[in-house]
Amino acid sequence: MNPTGFDLPPLLAAFVFGLMGGAHCIGMCGGIMSALTFAVPPSMRHPARMGGLLISYNAGRILSYMVAGASVAALGTLISLSPNARIALQAFAAVMLILMALYIANWWKGLLKVEAVGRYLWRYIEPVGRRLMPVVHLPQAFALGALWGWLPCGLVYSMLAWSLAIADPIDGALLMGAFGLGTLPALLATGLAAQQLSHLIRHPATRSIAALSIIGFALWQLWSLAPYTAH
Repeated sequence: MNPTGFDLPPLLAAFVFGLMGGAHCIGMCGGIMSALTFAVPPSMRHPARMGGLLISYNAGRILSYMVAGASVAALGTLISLSPNARIALQAFAAVMLILMALYIANWWKGLLKVEAVGRYLWRYIEPVGRRLMPVVHLPQAFALGALWGWLPCGLVYSMLAWSLAIADPIDGALLMGAFGLGTLPALLATGLAAQQLSHLIRHPATRSIAALSIIGFALWQLWSLAPYTAH
């Protein structure tokens, strides 16, 4: 399944959507990145070490996304046994993209209700993460990032809808990995205090352009499904 309806490869599309979602990532996870940075003892905050820790945090986070993508896609293999079910999953994925766009632009916060579902699991994960702080070693940062990847996030849940529609565990993992890489620049910019880039990503105009682009992709996907629903 090509989630954009264009000739854009799905992995590239997922990466681009991760970039587009950078504004939301900074708003939701920027505080976490800052907290993790300041939790490192001052004597150890030299650039090389901080860069390694930030990469390790995000590598663990992206791995969690890939595990979730593979798991959800495995579920999709059970659901998409009929052509009608596959079409329904693709339509669901497109609708979730539209909701994601509205969320990114701050036009509608309905995905917060979806996030509430993940908070039950997060209650058990968060205390484990606290025991890993302060972070001073790369494996420790990787482990904390892997836990952080399960933070309730409507943006991630929207992307997992793609994995569900793809219905292939390997492809679902790769799709979420590409999406995670797309979110990386925004979070690294926050962790390294790159204020100019952070402000650009969070600017309302940037968020609106990203949202409109995603809505356009999603509507095209729904349009491409119309001939199949007519039968």
